[in-house]
Amino acid sequence: MTLISKVLASVGLQRKSDSVVKWTDERGMDGNVGAAGEHVSAHSSLGHSAVWGCANLISGTLSSLPFEVVRHTEDGVAEVASTHPLHQVIYESPNYDQTALDFWDFMNLSLELWGNAYASVKWRGDKVVALYPVNPDLMSVRRREDGRLEYRWTDDGKPFNGLDRDVFHVRGPGGSPLGGMSTLRYGMQAFSSALAADRTAAGMFRNGLRPSALIKFKEWLTPEQRATTERLVEKYVGAANSGKPFIAEGGMEYDQVSISPEDAQLLETRLYSVEEICRFFQVPPVLIGHAGASTAWPTSVDQQVLMFTKFYLRRRVKRIEQAVRKQLLTPSDRAAGISARINMDGLLRGDSESRASYYETMIRLGGMTINECRKLEGRKPVEGGDVVRVQMQNIPLSETGES
Repeated sequence: MTLISKVLASVGLQRKSDSVVKWTDERGMDGNVGAAGEHVSAHSSLGHSAVWGCANLISGTLSSLPFEVVRHTEDGVAEVASTHPLHQVIYESPNYDQTALDFWDFMNLSLELWGNAYASVKWRGDKVVALYPVNPDLMSVRRREDGRLEYRWTDDGKPFNGLDRDVFHVRGPGGSPLGGMSTLRYGMQAFSSALAADRTAAGMFRNGLRPSALIKFKEWLTPEQRATTERLVEKYVGAANSGKPFIAEGGMEYDQVSISPEDAQLLETRLYSVEEICRFFQVPPVLIGHAGASTAWPTSVDQQVLMFTKFYLRRRVKRIEQAVRKQLLTPSDRAAGISARINMDGLLRGDSESRASYYETMIRLGGMTINECRKLEGRKPVEGGDVVRVQMQNIPLSETGES
């Protein structure tokens, strides 16, 4: 039994098959309906604002960063290898229909929801010329007897079959060769509860925040009286009708059952659901517009952004970079120092103050030249800007010429 299988068994899960990456609980159910009774899928989950906010924040942030092929020189400098065939594919145009941002947004969103991202690879000799994304819901993976991984999927009703060289596969948490762990699957109970709370709140607003009422009659109703009563209920139900006086006649008695959302802890449940979802996606609540508990995160938004970048985005970035290097570059490319890099410096692009502070520090310490900074800002080089400079305040006292 593999480590992943042991982990799954400890939480009541097991594989449907040793060859297909799909999960089932110990009762044989496919796990699409949570304990709260709500169906959990990619479409239904994205209908919750917290899931939408977290998934789109991560996928949008990563897909907007420059994805480059770089060449490491002997002196340790990483230069962008813009002439390498793979660079144009991952940096600018993965296929005829999509831009690089569109493609990587799909791949990153697949990773966040399904725990796997797939793309069909088109080779020309030993060069990758195109990548076509594949919906994870349509993909199955198995280990063949010869040890190769085999991928099967359908697209527009047509079946496809390919080996590991034919499919670019980025695995999410878990690290199994057959696939990563699905957030939709493991967060099913939290997502189902959140969707149920939203549905309950919508129902309460539809009824004007009046959960229910009792209309009493002393005698059994005739069919005509019952029809009249149903029309009466429709007339008074709804937020627009809230506050209208109710006319009771013919021995009718109206008793309202008053229960507020606070009494039912509905608001607290919805707030807690947001924080639960943020935990699953590892996103500080403030980044999706939710204040959250003041003691659970650093009080400064800047510190939360830094923590999100360092601890939560970095692993995702390395996962994609290493998958590209291992699967889309040839052994000769890797031997020549070619690799892939998601340029995290792009995160400073929207923060001019932090960017200016970074450049100032790098120039003062001699880490960058003036022209290198100007190049990053898309500006022309200046004369004398290629000289490495350092400030001289901290020179030894013996060199000042004073006794």
